[in-house]
Amino acid sequence: MTGPAVTSTLAQAPAATEDTAGPGRGRLVLARLLAAPGVLIGSAIVLLLFLLAFLGPYLTHWTYSDTDYSALREPPSATHWFGTGGLGQDIYAQTLRGLQKSLIIGLLVALLSTVLAGLVGACAGYFGGWTDRILIFFVDLMLVFPSFLVITIISPRLKNTGWIAFVILLAAFNWMITARVVRSMAISLKEREFVRAARFMGVRPLRVIVRHILPNAASYLIVDATIAVGTAVMSETALSYFGFGVRPPDVSLGTLIADGTDAAPTYPWMFYFAAGLLVLFVLAVNLIGDGLRDALDPTAEAGRRPSTRKAAK
Repeated sequence: MTGPAVTSTLAQAPAATEDTAGPGRGRLVLARLLAAPGVLIGSAIVLLLFLLAFLGPYLTHWTYSDTDYSALREPPSATHWFGTGGLGQDIYAQTLRGLQKSLIIGLLVALLSTVLAGLVGACAGYFGGWTDRILIFFVDLMLVFPSFLVITIISPRLKNTGWIAFVILLAAFNWMITARVVRSMAISLKEREFVRAARFMGVRPLRVIVRHILPNAASYLIVDATIAVGTAVMSETALSYFGFGVRPPDVSLGTLIADGTDAAPTYPWMFYFAAGLLVLFVLAVNLIGDGLRDALDPTAEAGRRPSTRKAAK
């Protein structure tokens, strides 16, 4: 490519970037989000759950580790708002503590897995060749492993390392499919003129990936990360339910559901408060994820409804 051609291509590069990140597209995405009732409802529910999880404990003097031996398995009352457990634990304090832990684990797992998937997929698609083969072989190898079985084997050996090790373990098995999708996007994006112009100008590969490839894959990564939060919370709950996740004396929604399962028919408050918050959070996250997908995807049906209605009029 000659010098004038490179200059012409570089002059077109900002326009290509503005198509994906300009103020016009930002206003369009915002308008679609505000027009989607699912996003608004889901966001309101998630916000309320976060406020409940992190501010709610200050509304009572009970903590998740306190016990009231004078009130064993008592129903909800003015003293114990969600009732008490078999040892006199305050279910309200324990449920909010479990919600805190599950939310933190879900967010961290989604963040780590999305970052890892974006970097691996972008590098594989951009560099190609042996880099692509090695990375995709590793991705396929990770997909072959039964993640639940591997975590149940490794988790007991990490019981002295705290829940951070559990977060890393969950994230390690939650990024491969996303990486494959990002790789396909990177293969297409690296042939775009503004990416080729940056390469011909001598911009370092990692800088091209960070400045051009990943921003153009951000829409997909945002949606995937949102849904991954709900998936991570469900995974943590399932593993904690079987005793492979958060361990006593700490609690999570999974441990609370496991402790209250047998007592659910006779002492429903020991089970349904934790289970209800779990279902509510996962439903809200899915509503947000669906709305983000429709808003960020220019071909989404939700984005075409306004123009369709105007045409009908």
